[in-house]
Amino acid sequence: MRRQSAVLLVAAVVAGAVAGGLVGRLVDDDATAQPVAAPRAAARPVKDVPVAGLALSPEEIYRDASRSVVVITDQVAEVVPPTLLQPGGKRQVSALGSGFVIDRRGDIVTNDHVVQGATKIRVSFSGSASYPANVVGEDPSSDLAVIRVSAPPDALHPIAFADSSGVEVGDSVYAIGNPFGLERTMTAGIVSATGRDIKAPNGLTIPDAVQTDAPINHGNSGGPLLDRRGRVIGVNAQIEGGTVDANVGIGFAIPSSTVRSVVGQLISTGRVQHPFLGVRVETIDATAETLPRGFPTHGALVVAVAKGSPAAKAGLVPARARVAANGVAVLVAGDAIVSVGNVTVASAAQLSDVVAAHKPGDTLRLRIVRHGQRRTIAVTLGDAPA
Repeated sequence: MRRQSAVLLVAAVVAGAVAGGLVGRLVDDDATAQPVAAPRAAARPVKDVPVAGLALSPEEIYRDASRSVVVITDQVAEVVPPTLLQPGGKRQVSALGSGFVIDRRGDIVTNDHVVQGATKIRVSFSGSASYPANVVGEDPSSDLAVIRVSAPPDALHPIAFADSSGVEVGDSVYAIGNPFGLERTMTAGIVSATGRDIKAPNGLTIPDAVQTDAPINHGNSGGPLLDRRGRVIGVNAQIEGGTVDANVGIGFAIPSSTVRSVVGQLISTGRVQHPFLGVRVETIDATAETLPRGFPTHGALVVAVAKGSPAAKAGLVPARARVAANGVAVLVAGDAIVSVGNVTVASAAQLSDVVAAHKPGDTLRLRIVRHGQRRTIAVTLGDAPA
């Protein structure tokens, strides 16, 4: 089954297929590929702001957290294609999104797609006060960015983070943002699912997203998803796409565990490191009845290897031959990754998760099947190209 998710601010539709993936970087435009990268690089995390007490009422959550949520407006150059009546060129269009304050220096977290390519960024606080801001760092692979606003100290109210690994389905959540320009709107819902994989605008996968039915729409991008104590468990980033370009009850937030790691690196160095293997893989269909002798019934089949990547240097071989299996053409005759270290790999998504748990420079021992023979290949992960 294929899922489409719309990036909230720009309404760009990106496809996410569950059957395949590129661990680290997209190789080609094959619609069946699920690009995979891991925004979980090691870094000094942004620390939690202590929050005392038990669950707060919605009124208390809004009163406390809405002071931290800002309106982000900027100018973005849009390419205008030529027509019979006028030549092509560029024009400046206004963009709008959300963000939230995380420290007293004026650092604000938002989505990368809110500020990507932007000029003249301004941040508005409650009371309509507006101040200029500059980009501290951007990470397209996790769709996160940090901007710094030049605002007086009394306008800055840092918001607390919670550990997203403790989030459970059914938990009450609240989203605050600026949907359709309606400033500091709060909506409520529950956690509908956890551990979702969503795509960043650059095609790479963001793992462990929090799914919610709290209504979020265009303009909510970059705003916080809050728990019952008013702490950030995620950054609202996408809605489920379909025939209606608006909320259909399924939204996705980038988990706070990823946010804190990425933001810490952006503030420290301006960039983020992501583990990079450099293959595109597809899940082996265990139900296929006509696979060649010796071909594994589980694992991730390598279907493309990026030139110069760690996978290429380690000698991984992509599949080329196709055989008919249950009426479907199936790639075979390449390397099938069946385990990484002591972890059995049952799917492309699982391989992505295993790689995501490491960092550039780590060496993985891949157990592969090639032409019916099992062997072990050591691969040292690189840093994903920009």
